[in-house]
Amino acid sequence: MSKNQELADFIWSVADLLRGDYKRSEYGKVILPLTVLRRLDCVMAPTRQAVWDRAASYTGENKDGLLLAASKLKFYNLSEQTFDTISSDAANVAKNLKDYIRGFSSEATEIINRYEFHLQIDRLDNADLLYQVVRKFAGLDLSFEAVDNHDMGYVFEELIRKFADASNETAGEHFTPREVIELMVELLLAPDDDRLNGEGQVVKILDPACGTGGMLSGAEEHIRKLNPRVRVNLFGQELNAESYAICRSDMLLKGHTAKNIRFGNSFSQDGHDGETFNYMLANPPFGVEWKKVEKVVRQEHEDRGFDGRFGAGLPRINDGSLLFLQHMMSKMQPLKKDAAGDEVGGTRLAIVFNGSPLFSGGAGSGESEIRRWIIDHDYLEAIVALPDQLFYNTGISTYFWIVTNRKSADRKGRVILLDARDQWSKMRKSLGEKRKEITRAQIGNICAIYRDALSITSDEAHPDHGRVKVFANRDFGYQRITVDRPLKLRFELTDDSLAQLGASAAVKKAVGGEAAVELLLDALKPLLGSQWSTKAEAWDALRKAMVAGGVLWPSAAPFQKALRDAVGVTDPEGEVQLIKGKPEPDSDLRDNENVPLSDDIDEYFAREVLPHVPDAWIAETRNPKTKEMERLKLGYEIPFTRHFYVYTPPRPLAEIDAELKSLEAEIQALLGEVAK
Repeated sequence: MSKNQELADFIWSVADLLRGDYKRSEYGKVILPLTVLRRLDCVMAPTRQAVWDRAASYTGENKDGLLLAASKLKFYNLSEQTFDTISSDAANVAKNLKDYIRGFSSEATEIINRYEFHLQIDRLDNADLLYQVVRKFAGLDLSFEAVDNHDMGYVFEELIRKFADASNETAGEHFTPREVIELMVELLLAPDDDRLNGEGQVVKILDPACGTGGMLSGAEEHIRKLNPRVRVNLFGQELNAESYAICRSDMLLKGHTAKNIRFGNSFSQDGHDGETFNYMLANPPFGVEWKKVEKVVRQEHEDRGFDGRFGAGLPRINDGSLLFLQHMMSKMQPLKKDAAGDEVGGTRLAIVFNGSPLFSGGAGSGESEIRRWIIDHDYLEAIVALPDQLFYNTGISTYFWIVTNRKSADRKGRVILLDARDQWSKMRKSLGEKRKEITRAQIGNICAIYRDALSITSDEAHPDHGRVKVFANRDFGYQRITVDRPLKLRFELTDDSLAQLGASAAVKKAVGGEAAVELLLDALKPLLGSQWSTKAEAWDALRKAMVAGGVLWPSAAPFQKALRDAVGVTDPEGEVQLIKGKPEPDSDLRDNENVPLSDDIDEYFAREVLPHVPDAWIAETRNPKTKEMERLKLGYEIPFTRHFYVYTPPRPLAEIDAELKSLEAEIQALLGEVAK
């Protein structure tokens, strides 16, 4: 067991004190905020006295800057209480703890308030638990010397995982496995080593679904390994209050501007409106509906178009994944050229999706239009398929999308598909749905394949040739045509036909009521069992029978349709039905064909469709937006698994038969031993 695991287990052991007075699902409401408070308390210790002295010696206003300088941190506390003094006064523990919390500077106070911990102080005090709990935390050393920021991040993640397990929540909604972050960051930053190694570099990174901040921290650590002198500014937004508080406190402790981490829904409350970033990365929740913010999102789409964030289109309401991607792309820095003609600016971003955004939605749908916009503008650089069972909250397959507005020259107009689904090692112990992990060596291998993708695809002898493919942008587009065939009918009068006519509202209205319907049915009964090969023959016979029975023949279209529906029977050898001299399409035979963008639809139709159905034609449909008739719809999809499918022939029957006989013999032997 790792040191971080041991520390998290020790902190979580506070639950033993809470058991009985708190439900399992409520343990985190006490443990998480107290862990944050104790961490802040420990790191303030070296400069606490200096802050008190500076506060006492300066009587003027606006002394916040002076106190921050004295603390050598991004926060301070003016209360004379500490965890040591609070835990040594059992009679006043609640009063002193509240005084301690009120003493924090505004940045820290904003974080602590998100936990609503004041409610738990009173509850613990009333249960005579507060002193015991505070005393246990006071014995923890969470100083920088004992636990650095990197390890503290692991501790918080382990606590959140335990909290999620106890409350039947999903830990994956709050943080991403570290090796997944490491791979994602390396793929994102791989082409930019030279950019990041220059002097005076300032880098802005955004995660609009930042959870506890693991991705932001991972990106910063990677950049600092490349260039310790680079200035990294981290930005994020998070909807879950506890995750937000942990992320913001982590930023505070690392010396970042904590207010760059915003609270709220990224779609309806864009915390970084108008800002652009060098890098962005995110692991938004999979398949989560956006109905709560539909009004705001739809209004921005309709009113602002591409001047807003969602100009390309809106996906279906039950999955907001592609909204996150558009939100991020709206914050890409424009690509420019400096005085020397070199490209500057631009953005690279990486996002984790499940399989749905690759192909959901047909031609003309919101999802397809979003994919079309991304690919047509040459923003999509690569998609990397990951192993399943890699995340804490789901065992499904996931994918990295790498998107940029500054592709290298050799990758312009191309998209890389990299299959890393077999790059995993089995974990010794499962964590939720997570049963697999990617090792450091496998991360290196995936990144090497990504770096050399173009040369690997051109070398069939390369051992990784089957893992990577490169496509032109147009290869993902298609023209969707609707293929119609004529409606062919024969006609017959049966008992079912009469029952259908008797139940038809259109017939009742046309002939003048229930009594007239009965007359109609009586008039037609002599024709029961009759069949006709053409509509003209059928209508002539039916009209004569109705007139003979004293029923007028209605010429209204609703009656005519109801009559044909009742006596018409589809038949491949039947009569072709016409509308204004043209064949009427049979909706049951209607089909669609996806024609590659490189093909002419008429040539494709003549080659692929007419040899099989000579009476078919390409239908024209009305575009609901332009109101114009059109013969095709453009669509875009990325059929990843199809491109990497490898046919596995079925086992020979003889081999299967031999195995069955072997198993049968084993069963007989076991039964024989039981019978002895």
